[in-house]
Parts: sequence; structure tokens; C-alpha cells
Amino acid sequence: MTVLADHPSPQAAAPGPERAKRRHRLPAWPVTGLLLLFPLWWALGLGTLIFFLVAVPMTVSLVRHRASGQVVKLPPGFLLWLLFLAVVGLGLFSLGADPAGTVPGTAASRLVSFAFRLGGYLAMTVILVYAGNVEHRQLPQRRFIRLLAWLFVVTVAGGLLGMAAPRFEFTAPLELLLPHHLRENGFIQSLVHPTAAQIMNLLGGETPRPGAPWGYTNTWGNNVCLLIGWLLVAGWALAKQRWAKVLTLVTLLLAMAPIVYSLNRGLWIGLGVMVLYVAVRLALRGRFGALCLVGVAGVGVAVAVATTPLGDVVTARLEDGKSNGVRMYTTEKAVGGMAESPLIGFGSTRNTIGGRNSIAVGESDDCERCGNFTIGGNGQLWQLLFAHGLLGTATYLGFFAVGLWRFRRDATPAGLAATAAIVSSFAAMFWYNALVTPLALTFLAYAVLWRNRLESR
Repeated sequence: MTVLADHPSPQAAAPGPERAKRRHRLPAWPVTGLLLLFPLWWALGLGTLIFFLVAVPMTVSLVRHRASGQVVKLPPGFLLWLLFLAVVGLGLFSLGADPAGTVPGTAASRLVSFAFRLGGYLAMTVILVYAGNVEHRQLPQRRFIRLLAWLFVVTVAGGLLGMAAPRFEFTAPLELLLPHHLRENGFIQSLVHPTAAQIMNLLGGETPRPGAPWGYTNTWGNNVCLLIGWLLVAGWALAKQRWAKVLTLVTLLLAMAPIVYSLNRGLWIGLGVMVLYVAVRLALRGRFGALCLVGVAGVGVAVAVATTPLGDVVTARLEDGKSNGVRMYTTEKAVGGMAESPLIGFGSTRNTIGGRNSIAVGESDDCERCGNFTIGGNGQLWQLLFAHGLLGTATYLGFFAVGLWRFRRDATPAGLAATAAIVSSFAAMFWYNALVTPLALTFLAYAVLWRNRLESR
């Protein structure tokens, strides 16, 4: 009788930890579902909240990924970002302070705003780390870029909806589930109530400004800047089919109308900054053919604005500066507040007592924008300085500056689009706030750069 030695086959000898690693690969569906199904999330009333919700399964997957013995990679400069989060957390101890010229309040009354802001930063951190750690076989870079390009198409569609049906709105399913007193709250409504546009008093009367699917006109404009490069990369640089290039051009032409009719000067400046940045990068590398295409596109836009009714809209908006005074007033208050608490700020925003001309002028039913302005609500830079002080501002901006420096040699189309998006966020911080969706899209651009580096290695 032959006795077989107990030598398992190589297949059977695969160690348990290796099998665990294979089982605990990070799935791509949280990223894919977030971007591909965003119109559905918006219709359900989850347009902004989905970025908080998706961070939960991402966190669980990252914990399981680490527990299986795999390394969770962190992006360049992440220590600076952790220091920023620490400064934001320390702001809890400043919530009870009442800076000069602000409406008095208690720490408890400001806790919801503080928690929303801290939760937003934490959720965006999880999204960044997760997107960078998903293996390329699970989420190929081309698919990731196409998902971001798809989000630009959705943004253009929302802008066209805002132009065609500016008063379009509906009660979302999530909104129906909320208690009546929460449903009537202005802040809650801005999160869960889908609308096509904001109706504002500009150019001598009520003017609709596109906002779907991002809620606010300023957020819509900010996200256009952050996403437009991905359409060019996916539909032009990476696409081989002629129909894809034609579709890209058609989408850009359609986008011009809501971009102009949004009356969003910050958006116009941001696009100009991006074009200038890309032109300089291309010129430094001697890619004058691509540089000529950028110039031709710029001339085409200028001609379209000059020879169509779009030009009249641009001229009228540039001559209408109703918001300039309020912006200067709140900027001065933010800088003054930073001087009172220079290191960690006041933990959150505050409302001014009265308005620009008198402390007796305040918000009312007849004039909602006459006073009690939000300090830190007119730009990410001013919010950082006021709410998180010089330490928070330096660590926040330092993180993105480190990324731009570390990835400065990435001259791929995706690398140019990603760095241009981050550069546009630096320009936008003077007039746009970043939380929630603009920061998420900026982080996803950062993730593209980071994944490019990992793939090249």
C-alpha cells in the first residue's frame, strides 16, 4: 500500500492572507455610482448629501482593506491636510466667541453649522483616499475620466434646463420624508429641494440664473470650471472616433449659452485662468500645435460673444455690480475677524449686525439681502481666514500647492486637465465657497493626478 506524503499542491498552498487580499480589493462601485447616477441622486433630493453618504461604504471598505493586510496609500502632502482637519476640529472651542460686529449667539446654536463643515471635510477626505486606492483593474483611468466628463454633460443639461424652465422645481422623495419644520428650514431646503435655477434681481429685474443640478448658481459656475477639462480629455484627447469629437464640440457650443446667461463673472474669470494656464504649460513644452488650438478656441468664443446676443448679456453683467459692495463689506469683516483670532479662527461663520450702511438695517421679509450678511460666505479664502485662522488657511492651501508641485511634470492630457482644475479652484477661492461639491470635484482631480503617478510607477 502506497502512502502519499501530505504535500499540498501549490494551488492549495496559497496562504490565507493572500486569499484575504484578493477578497478585499476595493470595489469601484462607490465611485462609479456616485458620478454615473448623480442625476438620480439629485432627483431623490440627495444631490449634496450623497457625498456624505457614499463616504460611509468607502470608509468600511478602506478599513477592511487595511485589516486584510493591504496598504492604504495616502496622497502627497496628506500630513498638511490632516493638520488642517485638526485645526477645524479645534474650532469647536471657539464657537462661543462673538467677534466685533456680529450677531451674538451660543456655541450650541452654531454646532450644526460646525458639524456640517467638519463632516464635509472628513467625507471629502475619504472620497480622495478611496479614489486613489481603487486598483486600475477595478476602475481604469479612462473610465474614471469619462465619468467626470459625463458629470460635465449633466451640468450643461442642468444649465439649459435653468434657461428653458427657470421656475422648474419639485418636491423630492427625501423631502417628503422630513418633518414639516425641517422641510421649511431654508438650509435644509437648499440641500434636498431640486430647482432648475435661482431667480435674482439683476440687470434691472428678475433674472433666472442656472443652478441645476448643484443647487446654487455660484456652485454651478464653480463646477463648470472644475469639470470642463474632463470633457475635452475624454471626448477629444482620448477618443478615436470622429463622432465623439463632434459630440464634444456640440456639447461645448451648447454649454456657452448657460455659461453666459448664468451672469457668473467668477465662472468667466475661472475659464480665462484655466485657458491661460494650459497655454503656458503647452508653450513651455514646445507644443505649439496644441497651443494654436487653444488660441483658435479662444478666438471662436470671442467672435461668438461679439456677434451674437450673448455679447449684450456679458456687457450688461459687467456693468451691473450690485454684489460688489456686499462682497467688499464681508471681506473686510472676515479679515478683521481673523485679526481677532489669528491662529484657529472662530470655528464657523457668523452673521453681521445690520448691513453695510447701518447696524439698524437687517434682514426682513421684504428685503432678505439687506443685512445680517454671512461672514465667510463670499469665498473659500475668506471663510478659511475667519473660521479657521492662519493655521487652517496655510495647511488647506499648502496641501493643494504640494500636489501641484509634486505633479508638475505630468503633461498628459489628464494631468493638464487636473492641474488646471486645481488652479481654477485657487482663483475661485476669492468668490466661491468650496464645500461640498466643488471640493469633492477638486479632490477627484487630485485623485486623477495621483493615480497617474501610481500607474506610471
